[in-house]
Amino acid sequence: MNQQDTLQGIPDQMARAIAFIWKEAELLDRKDYATWQTLWSDDGYYVVPIDQETTDFAATLNYAYDNAHMRKIRIERLTSGHAMSAVDAAATVRTVSRFAPVHLSDELVEINSAQVLVGYKRQQHTMFVANVTHRLRFTAQGPKIEQKVVRLINSMDSLNALGFLL
Repeated sequence: MNQQDTLQGIPDQMARAIAFIWKEAELLDRKDYATWQTLWSDDGYYVVPIDQETTDFAATLNYAYDNAHMRKIRIERLTSGHAMSAVDAAATVRTVSRFAPVHLSDELVEINSAQVLVGYKRQQHTMFVANVTHRLRFTAQGPKIEQKVVRLINSMDSLNALGFLL
């Protein structure tokens, strides 16, 4: 790993990961799901677990546990105009901050962050707050998401319809 620090003392790989995560948030807020899908590795997983402590996502109940095929289907549902929750989807604004590295190397960055998402629909604001973990693989083609885990702080509560991606 290049030890040269950038962005006020943040290691280069972490700074690149943060910029990538901010780009992802912007794409999701613009509902540019086709471009968002290109950020993923072929074997990447988008996970929104119900149990905040679980690490075995395949064996537990999740709001989302999407591989490439399931992400494609979810995007089709969100953009086709046939899903009632997506037809009148909320406008969203995400703030992603409090970045803490879990693993940093030239090829792989795993980083924890906090996300506050505010949705606005039918003159009402709804807030979704989560701890998020991104695992990013840096390739010759650029960074790719291997795994994104969104742990909603109220995941055990009854949630309103999610007509957007977290």
